Amino acid sequence: MTHESPSSFPNSAEDQNNSLVLCQLTGGQLWMVNSRRRNGLIIYKQFYAAFAGPGAAVGSFFDVDSHQVLPVGELSLICPEDQEERQKAYLIRRQWIRLTHQLTDNPIPSQRAQMILNQFDNYFGANTVAKIPDEAFALMVGVLPQTVSLLRQGISVSV
Repeated sequence: MTHESPSSFPNSAEDQNNSLVLCQLTGGQLWMVNSRRRNGLIIYKQFYAAFAGPGAAVGSFFDVDSHQVLPVGELSLICPEDQEERQKAYLIRRQWIRLTHQLTDNPIPSQRAQMILNQFDNYFGANTVAKIPDEAFALMVGVLPQTVSLLRQGISVSV
């Protein structure tokens, strides 16, 4: 099973929606991933990708350098209502960053890839995970897309 990158489907409604979300993120305003939904956003930077899950702050100074986004689940971005909600969103974004960092601490690439796949599968389910390109997972944990692809096919990957 191959998982193409989001940029390989030009002029689709999905790409137009992703472009709108990217404009929201790079526009400088602070947004928050709706914590009442099972959704999130994979944010592509120059050399890596980050995941912002429910409750996480996005946009503002965090994401001005983003060049592509990939919504996960039924994405809903909301504007934090007050300082307390903004502060909480910042803390939640940090938690998502820490979770990914814990996965990347593992020195074995295939294990890092398997752990991110397991995390997403447990939280979002197999149908949603199947829609996410290998490249997105690879960029989140610093492995080659082929490593993710082989693991998804059930092929054992040696170190």
